[in-house]
Amino acid sequence: MAISVDTFFLTPDAQGTLQAQIQEMIAEGILSGRLRVGEKLPSSRKLAAHLGISRITVTLAYTELLANDYLTSRGRSGYYVSENAPVPPSYSPSQKSADTVDWSAAMVQCFSGGDTPRKPQDWRDYRYPFIYGQADASLFDHANWRLCALRALGQKDFAALTNDYFDQDDPLLVEYIARHTLPRRGISARPEEILITLGAQNALWLVAQLLLDKTRKAALEDPTYYTLRDQVVHRRCAIDCIPVDHDGLPPEAISSDTDVIFTTPSHQSPTTATMPMPRRKQLLDRAREIDAVIVEDDYEFEMSFLGAPSPALKSLDADGRVVYVGSFSKSLFPGLRLGYLVGSEPFIRQARALRANVLRHPPGHVQRTVAYFLSLGHYDAQIRRMAKVLHDRRCVIEEAVNHHNLSVAGVGVYGGSSLWMRANDGVDTAAVAQYMKAKSVLIEPGAPFFAAEHRKQNYYRLGYSSIPSNRIEPGLALLAEALHPNRAKAG
Repeated sequence: MAISVDTFFLTPDAQGTLQAQIQEMIAEGILSGRLRVGEKLPSSRKLAAHLGISRITVTLAYTELLANDYLTSRGRSGYYVSENAPVPPSYSPSQKSADTVDWSAAMVQCFSGGDTPRKPQDWRDYRYPFIYGQADASLFDHANWRLCALRALGQKDFAALTNDYFDQDDPLLVEYIARHTLPRRGISARPEEILITLGAQNALWLVAQLLLDKTRKAALEDPTYYTLRDQVVHRRCAIDCIPVDHDGLPPEAISSDTDVIFTTPSHQSPTTATMPMPRRKQLLDRAREIDAVIVEDDYEFEMSFLGAPSPALKSLDADGRVVYVGSFSKSLFPGLRLGYLVGSEPFIRQARALRANVLRHPPGHVQRTVAYFLSLGHYDAQIRRMAKVLHDRRCVIEEAVNHHNLSVAGVGVYGGSSLWMRANDGVDTAAVAQYMKAKSVLIEPGAPFFAAEHRKQNYYRLGYSSIPSNRIEPGLALLAEALHPNRAKAG
């Protein structure tokens, strides 16, 4: 039986080439059971005329489906659905039974809730997205990334693409980090002291799992990265949330019974404070005095466009007590989910084993793509391009903030991609943020960054990595009108 040509159509917004769309359309029809074994497909001439495309495009699609056993050719008769084509399921799912399990009693621990908020997935639809940590498509080197990805998917790199590394990583990526990335932070490390992770968040999780339990105590900056606090809370350890000042975490406030100190000295999250060199040395001295491990999250050092960043805390560590966390997700794009841990070999050995138990290793082809992007110089070129644009946006946003009398609570000494802001006492920035969405303005409320005992509602963060310079001032004008309505009316 011949299949009517009228059953085929192309979706206007479909992705991929016309040839790929035709292949997908026919394969989907076979897999769904709509096109059955032995049925004849329309001739390439008829289907091409029906779809309004070139006949050679249809012929190439049929040829590819023939090679993959979806179709078979019968001499001059045409193309038919092959007997070897994948068979669609011939059963109907049974009626779902009632769920009688009391999951609240069955689960020994819950991980939902906490302070980590969900960022809007549709942030690109907003005209004034002062959103932090998202990639600007206009700044990303799509062409060279694509070439690196194609190279990583090539036959030469087949092993890197397909092998199960178990607990190992791509040697090319590890070598680049050891020889180029870490020396820029003053850090010297051997491959045995480096572990690739699924972003900084995964790195921090591994650290918390290995160093904390209910018998230990952790010191956290306050305010701090909310996901880190959620992760530490899940370890059921004692937690000391220490308020930061204009220089970051004060070492003298760390209690003597602290086991692990989490800090962001180069670019405090979220206040952007940079810890000066004397305090860094004091922090190392304090950790040595109480025999504590320091976890240094150096998440945004690449964004130091106002001057060379201070050496990493890890570079000053003579005892091996600093565990360093780095990430490519901030400097490339957050969806990449690729970071790294640097620490003493005994620690990294156990982190490697834990990672292998949970997820084996980050995908090999992703590691190899990043390795090529780094080693061929594309990464450094992109960082320079981003630095220039962020510097320009920083000038624009600071001028607009001053013009509209908005209050800055924290400004990164060496750069960064956000400002830490403070509204008047009594202002709930969560409510302001919700109100501003209707005006196509996105800001990030600051309350989730604070521990419950120190929670402040009148802080917020303005990211400028994803908003064009010409939209910064109009967006802040709308925000200022919402924060200072009486002043705006008087003007």
